[in-house]
Amino acid sequence: MNINLKRYQETAVDQLVDAVKGLLGKDGQKKVCVFQAPTGSGKTVMTAKFIENLIKELPDEDMCFVWVSIGKGDLHLQSKHSLEKIFGGSPRVSLVEEEFTGSRERVVKNEVVVVNWEKLRSKDRETGDWKNTLMKDGEKLNFRDVLFKTREQRKIILVIDESHIGATAERTNELREEICADVILEMSATPKIQPDPRDIARGVAGYIFIEPKEVIDAGVIKKELIINEKIGEISSNEMDSQEVILEAAYKKRLALKKLFEAEKSSINPLVLVQIPTAEAGEDKIKAVKQFLDKKGIVERKDGHGNGKLAIWLSEWKSETLEWVAESDNEIEYLIFKQAIDTGWDCPRAHILVKFRESHSETFEIQTVGRILRMPELKHYSHEDLNKGFIFTNVQSIIVKKEEYNPNIIKHLKADRKDCYKKIGLTSYYKARADYGDITSSFDDVFEEVACKKLELEKENFFDQNLKIVEKKGVIVNLKQYQQEIITDAKIEGKSFDDLEGKIDFEQKTRLNIAGNDLQIMFEQVIKNNLGSFRNVKRSVPKVKTSIYLWFRKYLGTKDWDEEMTLIQKVFLHNGNRKVFEAILVEAIDAFKAVRDKEIQKRIEASEQFYDFDVQPEDFFNQHADERVKAKKYVYEPCYLNVDRSGPEREFEKFLEENADKIIWWWKNGENKNDYFGIKYFYPENMINTFYPDYLVQFVGGKIGIFETKDQGDRDGQTYTKAKAEKLQAYIKEQNTKGKKLFGGIAIQRNGVWKINQKPEKNDWSDWQDFEI
Repeated sequence: MNINLKRYQETAVDQLVDAVKGLLGKDGQKKVCVFQAPTGSGKTVMTAKFIENLIKELPDEDMCFVWVSIGKGDLHLQSKHSLEKIFGGSPRVSLVEEEFTGSRERVVKNEVVVVNWEKLRSKDRETGDWKNTLMKDGEKLNFRDVLFKTREQRKIILVIDESHIGATAERTNELREEICADVILEMSATPKIQPDPRDIARGVAGYIFIEPKEVIDAGVIKKELIINEKIGEISSNEMDSQEVILEAAYKKRLALKKLFEAEKSSINPLVLVQIPTAEAGEDKIKAVKQFLDKKGIVERKDGHGNGKLAIWLSEWKSETLEWVAESDNEIEYLIFKQAIDTGWDCPRAHILVKFRESHSETFEIQTVGRILRMPELKHYSHEDLNKGFIFTNVQSIIVKKEEYNPNIIKHLKADRKDCYKKIGLTSYYKARADYGDITSSFDDVFEEVACKKLELEKENFFDQNLKIVEKKGVIVNLKQYQQEIITDAKIEGKSFDDLEGKIDFEQKTRLNIAGNDLQIMFEQVIKNNLGSFRNVKRSVPKVKTSIYLWFRKYLGTKDWDEEMTLIQKVFLHNGNRKVFEAILVEAIDAFKAVRDKEIQKRIEASEQFYDFDVQPEDFFNQHADERVKAKKYVYEPCYLNVDRSGPEREFEKFLEENADKIIWWWKNGENKNDYFGIKYFYPENMINTFYPDYLVQFVGGKIGIFETKDQGDRDGQTYTKAKAEKLQAYIKEQNTKGKKLFGGIAIQRNGVWKINQKPEKNDWSDWQDFEI
């Protein structure tokens, strides 16, 4: 199956391959690699691609894979179905209960065996004997025997899906002992174990981590989850809390559907309704069905009904789950009693209705995780489509802090005060376009530069091209790559205290370089020559791919044994390295112009100007925001980010000390189109968005726009100068259109606030005391 991976996914796959290749080369068993990726980031797809690529890069390695699901339900069946779909027939995917009932002795080379450990692990409490026939000793081979015989012939890589499940990770420990794999890959959003950094440094453990921000920026998951939005507008004396949250969810779904239609998208947003698991659950199902029946939303039974309502059934097969998840599926509401199986992927699920549980008020991330994914793997121009919505009738909410993404759930509501009147300021927004990395467009640039330097004109003329590059002094026929290391060196004890600096020894010997060292050297050459492309994690895998593609296209390396390793050897060989490094430097330099055009196109496609007003309500997170006493803040109550800078906190005190001259003030945010932004250029021709820190409505009618800075931030060549000058230009332009604006960069000096309102920001002579 051809899957276009996002850049963070490509990087993670490459890192997984490199880490596991290194671990396979080490002695011993049970070497662990932890793969930590946020909920909704595509862990299954990335791990499947890792398996594919590992098999391609190690064609001579005799290995197999055991893919284990932990936890109740049929996640393993979904995993098998997903893997088969991704692999498209190769490698082979088997289900343990179908293939290993006594007739097979071993797992074959490159095979992926899918296991539900929950079904296999049960033992008799008194005797300690295995209960499941697949694990019991008997006349036929059990699965433990199969694993033992497999280990005699080939290496086993154990993949533990959602390894965090289980309070003490007891099941994970069982797996390690029973399967006794050469390498254990634990994949989870919140892994229970973290490898020792010293083991990672020594290459006997691995750790691959994906930042949640990377996943959000890529448009794969939603920016935030909002709890009980505008629920106060629906509440009435005639409606109980159950009806209120159902009505709020109903109206929100209709609004989202209209927004998708405005985006010319066929997405039919789905509402998930979670019913309590206690006996009261059946009554809740009846109540929900009655409410939806009044709205014309009913189940389809025996050919009757519109099918807009469905009830989750534990016996649903993977084909049914896929059908429900289709973007334009007719089902609008899905009721489920038990938690939806971890791993079920339904990106069109946009709203979660959660009724009160008698025993718990805690939101579990795997429950809300079902509404985290973006349906079309992109963010939209309307921010509501980039959010998930939760409606619940619990009296209070305990949100577990997610260490990997603490600000995802926003459940603290604040309402805009009545003193606020619409201001309609022209605001600018653009989606992030530059990640400081090298992209797939580098393939063509590297090809052009390499062919020009080596005077190659035709692809697929391998023999002819090999002769040409050899005439250029490139040695291609390499059987091994060696490095010089010190031999028979002696340092006299009396000289220890006198040693300083680099020491050269005359006697050296040449030894074959280890495969993992070769990989490190190859990547280091790339890192050393990335120039202005600072995102090493994203860039190195892409440059490697471009180099590999060129070798395959022009020198026919597809037919080489251990293709990737030999390419690295040729690239790094003494005389060759200067040639290829020069090509790499020139290609990366040439790519800058290509990248600038790419960025410009992305910006032009995403940028928008609109009339800005502070939203009627906003939502906050108890771990990321703090409640602050403020008389004049535009929202009640006042929640502000806990990571505000010192100057920002001091400026807020300054505003509150002058409360008699202020109607309201508001703290701006960043990188969303419900914040206030100004377009500016820095460096020249590079488009950026400036989000001023504060908007302030004064008693006299003026609106102030202020950016606070530390006293030390006064360098005239920095972004601050560009922002300051653009702010003054913006104020001047808006005032010609009838606005009453003023503002500038604000700095506290010797306890006194000063402001710069000059068209051009220079030295301290341009700063005046800020008197409100």
